[in-house]
Amino acid sequence: MRQIVKQVCGIDIAQNELVVALGRMHDDLSPEVHVYKAFTNNTKGFELLLKWVKKWSGDGVDVHYVMEATGVYHEKLAYYLYLHAPSLSIVLPNKISNYLRTLDVKTVTDKTASEGITLFGLERKLNNWSPPDPVYKQMRQLVRERDQIVQIRTIAKNQLHAEQAEMFPLKGTIARLNKHIALLDKQVGEVVADINELVKSNEKIDAIVELLASIPGVGLLTAATVLAETNGFDLIRNKRQLASYAGLDVKERTSGTSVKGKPKISKRGNKYLRKAMHMPALAAIRHDERFKGVFARLVAKHGIKMKAAVAVQRKILELMYTLFKKQEKYNNDYLKTQNQPENAEIEIKKVKSNIK
Repeated sequence: MRQIVKQVCGIDIAQNELVVALGRMHDDLSPEVHVYKAFTNNTKGFELLLKWVKKWSGDGVDVHYVMEATGVYHEKLAYYLYLHAPSLSIVLPNKISNYLRTLDVKTVTDKTASEGITLFGLERKLNNWSPPDPVYKQMRQLVRERDQIVQIRTIAKNQLHAEQAEMFPLKGTIARLNKHIALLDKQVGEVVADINELVKSNEKIDAIVELLASIPGVGLLTAATVLAETNGFDLIRNKRQLASYAGLDVKERTSGTSVKGKPKISKRGNKYLRKAMHMPALAAIRHDERFKGVFARLVAKHGIKMKAAVAVQRKILELMYTLFKKQEKYNNDYLKTQNQPENAEIEIKKVKSNIK
C-alpha cells in the first residue's frame, strides 16, 4: 500500500475568492491532486479553508500551503496561515506561470491554476515564508501612494495644457487646475518626506539605501521602491530571478527557420520596479562612463536607443542586488583608474556597513 510522504494545498488568490486544490505525493513519488474547493477571501473563508483541509488531508503528514504573491490580495491569508498553519511558501508569479506552461493545460482557469500551484509545491522544495520587516510594507504603501499621486498630477497638467491651448480658455478652469496641481505637488512632497523619515528611522535600511544610492542615477526614491517591492530582496535568490520578477527578462520566439520573432522584454512582472528604473538608467547613461559605454555599444549593434536603455535598466537593477548581497559600494572612478575593457566586471569597493 502506498504511503503519503508530502501534502500540499495550492491556493489561487483573487480579490474576493480563494480557489484551493489539495494534493499529495506518495512514496513512489507520484503526485496527485485529489480535491478542490473555493472559499471567500476573508477571515471566515480562512477558517473554513483550514477545516476543509483537515477533513481531506491524510494523517501523519503536515499540509504545506503554497500561494502566489498576487499584489496585496494574498497578504491577509498569508499572515493568517503563518499563525495557524504548519508551514507556508509564497512563490513569485512568474515561477508559477513558467511552470504551468510545462503542463498539458490548454485552458488556464482558477481551478487549473490552483492545481498547478499544488503540483509545483509537491515537486519543489520551497522555503518557508515569514512576515517581512514591517518597514518594507510601510515603504511599499508610501512609494505606491506617491506613484499614484504623480499619475494624477500628470493628468491634471495635461488638462491644463489643453485648456490653455484652447481658442477661448476658461479662466475658472485654469485656476482650479492650477490649484489642484499645487495641492498634488504638496502631497508628493509630504509622501517623500515620510519615505525619508521612515528610511532614517531604521539604521539597517538607511545603510542599505546608502549602498544602493552609490550607483549613478539611483537616489532615495529608486532605492526605496526596489527595497519595498522586493521586501528587501527577501524573495529573490539571484539576478536572473530579479530581472524576471521585474519583467525585464528577454522573451524570444524562435522555432527552426520559419518562426523568428524579435526578442523583447516580457513585461510579465512588477510594473513598479520597471517604472522605477527608467529615469536612473537615463541619468546613468549621461553621467557614468561605464553605462554610457554599454549604451553606445548596444546602439551601435542594433540601432535602437530604447532597447539599449532597457538593457541599462536591467544592469542597474541587477547591480543593486549585487551590492546588497556583497555589502559593497559602487566605485564611480573605476574606469578612470583601471585599464579594463568596457564589458569587464564592475569594480566595487568594500565599505563599512552595519547591515547584518
